This record gives sequence, C-alpha cells and structure tokens, in this order.
Amino acid sequence: MSRTQRTKWGTGLGLATLALIAVVACGATAAKKEGASPGTATPMAPVAYDPNVSLAPLIEKVSPAVVNVRTTSEVDMRDFMGRGGIFEWFFGPRGPGMGPGMGPGIGPGPGPGERQVQRSLGSGILVDKDGLVVTNHHVVKGADDIEVQVSDDRVFKAQVVGSDERTDVALLKLEKASGLPVAVFGDSEGLRVGDRVVAIGNPFGLDHTVTEGIVSAKERVIGAGPYDEFIQTDASINPGNSGGPLFNLKGEVVGINTAIAPQGQGIGFAIPSNLARSVIDSLRDGGRVVRGWLGIAFQPLDEDLAKAFGTKDTHGAVVANVTPGSPAEKAGLKGGDVIVEVGGKALKDASQLPSLVASRKPGEVVPVVVVRDGKRRTIDVTVGELQEGEKDGRAPVVGRGSDKDTGLGLTVAPLDETSRKRLGADGVDGVVVTDVRPGSPASRVLTRGDVVAEVNREKVTTPADLQAKTKGLKAGDDVLFLVLRDGSWLYLVTRL
Repeated sequence: MSRTQRTKWGTGLGLATLALIAVVACGATAAKKEGASPGTATPMAPVAYDPNVSLAPLIEKVSPAVVNVRTTSEVDMRDFMGRGGIFEWFFGPRGPGMGPGMGPGIGPGPGPGERQVQRSLGSGILVDKDGLVVTNHHVVKGADDIEVQVSDDRVFKAQVVGSDERTDVALLKLEKASGLPVAVFGDSEGLRVGDRVVAIGNPFGLDHTVTEGIVSAKERVIGAGPYDEFIQTDASINPGNSGGPLFNLKGEVVGINTAIAPQGQGIGFAIPSNLARSVIDSLRDGGRVVRGWLGIAFQPLDEDLAKAFGTKDTHGAVVANVTPGSPAEKAGLKGGDVIVEVGGKALKDASQLPSLVASRKPGEVVPVVVVRDGKRRTIDVTVGELQEGEKDGRAPVVGRGSDKDTGLGLTVAPLDETSRKRLGADGVDGVVVTDVRPGSPASRVLTRGDVVAEVNREKVTTPADLQAKTKGLKAGDDVLFLVLRDGSWLYLVTRL
C-alpha cells in the first residue's frame, strides 16, 4: 500500500541488535493451557468514570475482549529467495519499512531449497462469547497455524472462518471456547475529529499495551484499495497492533487498527467499525463477503468538472462509463451523470461511493440521486452482486489544463480494427490521439494513444467531427473530453 505499511511483525529477525524484541515477540508459552475450560466473564455494561481523572475503569472493562493472535507459516526459501534474493530475505517483499514481516527466522539463514518457519504477531477482538475473533486479513494470510491468547492467558487453536482482502478484515473461530467476554461495536460515523480514542493491542509482543490519542482525521484515503476511508489517529499504533480495537470513551469499538505511516510519528489508521461490521456479518453467515455492485467507472468531481456538468459544488462522483448489461445501465444511469447521493446518504467525496454501494444487498432497490444536464433526478437501481473481476472502479486522476494558446494543439487519426485491438477499444467509436503539441491546451490533459469519444458531451467518430465540434471555440472556453486511456474511461477538462 502506498506510503503506509500493514502493522504485522515477523518475530524472527536475524539481527543481534533486535534479539530482545524478537524474544519478547515470540515469548515462551510453557504455561499455556490449550483448550482449557472457559472463563466466566460477563458482557460489558456502561462504565461510569471521569476520563479527565483516569481511563483505568474503561481499560479494565474493555481489555478482556482484546486478544493476541500468533501465526506460523512455512516459507519455501527456494521460491522466497528466487523472487527477490537476500533483499527480500531481510526486509520482506516490499522493501525496508514497507511490507509485512522482517525476515522469517532466528539465527543463520537457510540455504536455497530449505523451508523455514515464519512467526508473526497481531491482535484481535472477541465478538462472540463462543470464540469468534475479528482481526486483519494480513495478520492471518497464508498462516499454517493460528493461536489466540485471551486475557486470562489461556491459548486456543483457531481456524479462519472467512477473510476479506479488500477491507483487510478476517474472522476466526476458537476451538472449544465458550463464555468469553465480548466487545461492543459503536457507530464510527458519529466520530468527530478531535474525539479521544484508545488503542489496545500487542505491539512488538508487549501484551495488552494501551495507548491514547484523538481522531486526527476521518475518511482518509491512503491508497489501500477500493474501500479506502480510514480513521486516522495519533494513538500510538505499532507492528503487532494489527487487528486490535480502537475504542471511544464509551468503551465501544469504533475502528480496527490496521496500518501505520512508516515515515510519520503518531500516524496510524483504523478500519471504521461501520464498514467492518457489515463485513463481519457477511463472513459469519457465509464465510465470504457479498457486496453490492452498480457496474460503473467513476472519478472525483473537481471544480472544472463541476462547472462542466452543472453542479453547485464538488461533492459527488462523475460516472465515466457504464458497463453494458450492468444494474446501472438497466436502471438508466449514463456516462456524465454526477452521483451526489446513494440510499439517502449524500456524498462528500467520490471515495465514499464504493463503500456505500458495496454495503447494499444484491437485489435491494436503492435510490441514486444524480445531476444530469444541471438538474437533479432520482434513479432507482436494483443492486447486483459484485463478482470476482468486476468493480465499481475509480478512474485515473488527471489534472486540468490551461493555456493562452487558442488552438487545441492536437493531432488525431481514425480508429481502425488494428488500433482498436492495440488500444483495447473494441466496440468503441472515437478518434485516437497521434500527437500533442508541447505547451498546448491539449498537452495538459491528453497524451498519445488516448481515444477521444466525446468533446463537450457530443460524440466524436472521425477527425472531421473533432474539428467541427471545436471550430467555434475561443480563448477562455473550457473543453470537456471523454477519453479511454489504458482501458479506463475518464473525463478531462482543459481551457483554451
């Protein structure tokens, strides 16, 4: 993930200076009682306390529902070394400070062809008294063996009920467990920037470490995937905190800690509880996540696009393309529609759209409010089910252009079957950009190989069409292009 790292920690460092951390992280468990009789903890109730005096009453109440997750997996060093050599052996597949794990084993490294055990640590949250635990997908990914240690030091074997890479949420089931304490999930939507929060987890193997801070930001986009709307917090989060809870001062889980910014101090990220809760329910019911699907490509609404499409502000998402036969097409959504509301929830930012759609059940009829030709209208869409390989995807983000040159500075050619095949434009009508004059308005947004399908919302099928539709433009006019680039549709605005 871009500029962030998942907070998973490999305990086997082949570096003497980190031996103490390695020992703590994989601490001896000679006293464990695997599968022992369950405890008698009761469900949590509201806690009366003064947070300005001490958070101790809160911590005492909620910490029993926090667990440590330990995983082991065998790594084929022949394959592992072959992929990236000694660099990956020490730093993991993404380089120093950028990937899960820091080296799979203690002591001398194995030779090519040998297998080595890799141990990792994470945290988790009990969500059912019979032993259902929520953690991060990246904590248990590829694990051959999973153990979960609860607050009274009992250790249980665990199996993965289901795991979702897109949201980084996994659900585990403890063997022979019952009567365990359970965390209460709260409403992450109600969080405000500046609200105090508490993180509890297993950083560097330091059991049930508590840190406190505030919500630094909401709906933070960090490049982690389509459901990218993290809670940012300055409550200290470190490797080993992955999968642990972020509590509000009511003792409710409002986030699942999942990532840190390696270049920053006190910058951590958590999955919002409202997003996690729907994923947990789906994994519990069927072992997989069922998501709603519209069948569109979209892009953020900036000031120039807002002006071009007749919207009052930049709160919304521009539909760049509609998949043939999709729920969106059947309902009547079109390219150029600006989605401003889904199911009664207004969009502040385009990044909210995938989560709003994915949380809907297939077959559910959802009102989608769009701006079309400057007018608001509501379109009822029967949501489909997102299948593997399908997506409601964000189009590439490209800046706008502005130049004093009164010409476009653009050379185009007709699309033929050869160029359609080469550009992935089968069935597309338009012209292909063959040259762009440096410093021209077109150079600010277009590049060779772009397929221009529309200019100012009018279709273009030949070079003569393009010339005719831009002939009357003058300096200061905005030009809106609909372009196919590298298989993705997007709208681009430049100024003459």
